[in-house]
Amino acid sequence: MERLLEVSHLVKTYAERRAVDDLSFAVDEGEIYGLLGPNGAGKTTTIKVLTGILPPTAGGVKVAGYDPFGEPLKAKAELGWVGQETSLYEDLTAAENLNLACALTRVPRSEVRSRVAELLEAIGLADRARERVSSFSGGMKRRLHLAVALVHRPRLLLLDEPLVGVDPQARAHLIDAIESLARDGRAVLLTTHDMDDAQRLCGRVGIIDNGKLLAEGTVAELQASLGERDLLRLEGEFDNGPAPALPPELGAEVLSAHPGELLVSVDSGSEALPRVLAAAESGGRSVTRVTLERPTLETLFLKLTGRELRD
Repeated sequence: MERLLEVSHLVKTYAERRAVDDLSFAVDEGEIYGLLGPNGAGKTTTIKVLTGILPPTAGGVKVAGYDPFGEPLKAKAELGWVGQETSLYEDLTAAENLNLACALTRVPRSEVRSRVAELLEAIGLADRARERVSSFSGGMKRRLHLAVALVHRPRLLLLDEPLVGVDPQARAHLIDAIESLARDGRAVLLTTHDMDDAQRLCGRVGIIDNGKLLAEGTVAELQASLGERDLLRLEGEFDNGPAPALPPELGAEVLSAHPGELLVSVDSGSEALPRVLAAAESGGRSVTRVTLERPTLETLFLKLTGRELRD
């Protein structure tokens, strides 16, 4: 199995701030790897270094064995990138956008027609090929943007928050396309702050915050690292004071305490709930809603950082 992306001790600084801090991970052919973290965690900066847009401050990157800065043409020939903003020509049709992308990436002229038809079919826009992009919905533009990134058949695809803000139909098409790419042997790096997307799509996940890789593994491995503890989410009228003291014999841990919400990790949520509730309501607090949740990637993130994935 070939390694199509390798990131080694990557550092990227802006003035005094480290946006990416000693980050290392790898993605193999046929793998969907999720880089999971909240907004501002360093995911987009990492993508920009991988594409050659931003130079690294330190560390190294290899795309299919090529350095994006030492061998940019070879690296970019192996790379497809879908950013958060769509890069399309609104006055052109869907087919014309793809024809132009083929010309820019030097797809042989004898293959252009079949390549464009194949991609339009794959993203579910074959019947809209001759319509101007300006008439498309946001989800349709996202799908076409993905097709543009695939015209030169890259072996590594970088997807930066590809499912944010898309309608259900577009989401289904994009998920099918991403899974199909992996089945065809492409490597996919997907950045997201959505736990559900990561669990649905990714074989392995790296959890990142403040530019650092905090944990890595399959979803099952990361969930197991929680020790199969439950999560109690208490909502109500809480003050800004310290988190309530929980009975030590419960072995409970306060993961996050904010006005209006308290998150507690505990071995048996149903058994511990009455005592956790009593402790939370001490000092005049009022609990209006309680939710018992099984361990998730979001639970792990809260445990590692003390804040929500969707901050």
